[in-house]
Amino acid sequence: MSDSLQIRELVDQYFSLQWCRENIVVPLGVEKNEITGGEKLTVAIGNFSYLATIGDFIKQRASQAGLECQFIEKPAEDIQAFLDQAAQQRLISGEGLDSFEFSDDAILDALKEADGDSGANLGFDFDYDDGDEQIIEDQAMDLATEMMGTKIQQAAAKILINSARSGVSDIHVEPGEDAYKVRVRRDGVMQSYVTMPRTAGIKLTACLKNMANMDIAERRASQDGKIRRKFEGQTMEFRCATAPAKHGEKMVMRFLNSNADMLSLDVLISNENIRRDFRSIIEASNGIIVVSGPTGSGKSTTLASALREKDTGEVNIVTAEDPIEYDLGGTIQQFPVIRAKGQTFANLLRTFLRQDPDVILIGETRDPETAESSMDAAETGHLVFTTLHANSASSSLTRLMDMEVPSYKLNSSLRGVLAQRLMRKVCPECSAERPMNEEESRFTGLRQGTPIRVANSLKSEEREKRKQEGTLCTRCNGSGYQGRIGAYELMKVNREIQDSIKKQLSTQEIETVAVANGMWTLKKYAADLVEKQLTTISEMMKISNTGF
Repeated sequence: MSDSLQIRELVDQYFSLQWCRENIVVPLGVEKNEITGGEKLTVAIGNFSYLATIGDFIKQRASQAGLECQFIEKPAEDIQAFLDQAAQQRLISGEGLDSFEFSDDAILDALKEADGDSGANLGFDFDYDDGDEQIIEDQAMDLATEMMGTKIQQAAAKILINSARSGVSDIHVEPGEDAYKVRVRRDGVMQSYVTMPRTAGIKLTACLKNMANMDIAERRASQDGKIRRKFEGQTMEFRCATAPAKHGEKMVMRFLNSNADMLSLDVLISNENIRRDFRSIIEASNGIIVVSGPTGSGKSTTLASALREKDTGEVNIVTAEDPIEYDLGGTIQQFPVIRAKGQTFANLLRTFLRQDPDVILIGETRDPETAESSMDAAETGHLVFTTLHANSASSSLTRLMDMEVPSYKLNSSLRGVLAQRLMRKVCPECSAERPMNEEESRFTGLRQGTPIRVANSLKSEEREKRKQEGTLCTRCNGSGYQGRIGAYELMKVNREIQDSIKKQLSTQEIETVAVANGMWTLKKYAADLVEKQLTTISEMMKISNTGF
């Protein structure tokens, strides 16, 4: 059996710790294939039902290194144990850190101990100049700085580490009259995390503000900042925002997953036909491509994946982002929006056009000026990517028309619109299988009796009871879901769609034309995921905004 150091080297070489944790996957070793004479990579999977989603991607990674791939199934708890041991190999560069625990209980213990600490012992440095906005980012500090500090610093670091490990997208530190609460958003759903005395909560907020280079003496005004730290060989980034509430400062931190190594359309878009059609659109030499959806629907991740595929070294790719969420690497040049200095999306776009670009990403089109400038750039031989806040592909078109973009510009520039949502993946370990009933069949369009999975979501009391009994699902911790998967709706702009734009048809009329031309709606894509037992009907209802 491979030791933890070898596993860590394989994880870093072919995958990433975060991706392996999210998908319950671990590479165990490379050995000679006695039959073919080549070498094969043995990969343990927590559940073989997920091979349809991630199997081809793992094989592709192995084949790039000239390796064959062998899959074996192991219990999820064994795989997590392998990954925990591997993580210790490069946990944090520093002495005496291998004994630290990152569990929920360890965080609570640290907060309890910190509640007795004196605020004067936090070791904060008030002497820094925030008079000028920093454009060029400093090197990320190592989390050893906090882990070797005071109890409250250790608690803050453990909250960040545990959140990044467990797929948390947002951390909310919320003040109350008698206590502070920390809640987290995991797989798109807010969950209670830990409650602490007010004194500990005030210190925790001050510590996190200090890590984000905010003014900790200012509590009556909103502030923005960013925490950048190195951990497990990767950079963790959290975008931070504070606001004065009734009982104190509320702080929200959004985890910016800057590890772009695993970005791939093969992983994101599970439907082969839609993935192929989207790739054909992004291969265009000019025009504009729109990715739409609400906040938190994965638009940035999809665009980052598309740009990395375009980055062959033979084109000039520039991006305007607010904020920069992924370090795309390669030859892609990324530029942050800094409104305080007049560096808006529209102004950056005008700057880009003087720098010989081939591909341009405008992080968000939110006003008529940016929309028309993007269309003009697309008409002059550039390939432009942008995002819109819209509920569907057809509503994206009407949204652009509402921004007073002329119909002739839309028809000459627009290549396609990809609308998307994120749905929670049902836990394959503790979910139950049952046949679809008649009512569900009418809603989904699937045949009655189709085998589907139902999540086993536990209430907090039952979850705590199962935890004490040792019967709590180790994969989803009783939530019934683990990880998320995308649902997509791709509208290719053909002659029929162009006629619809010219006639300025309504959202529903445009969607009817697109469906008649073979477009899969978000609802149909979600139904396909339900049929493949990757998600549930309740998740499908959330993105359909309709009931039975």
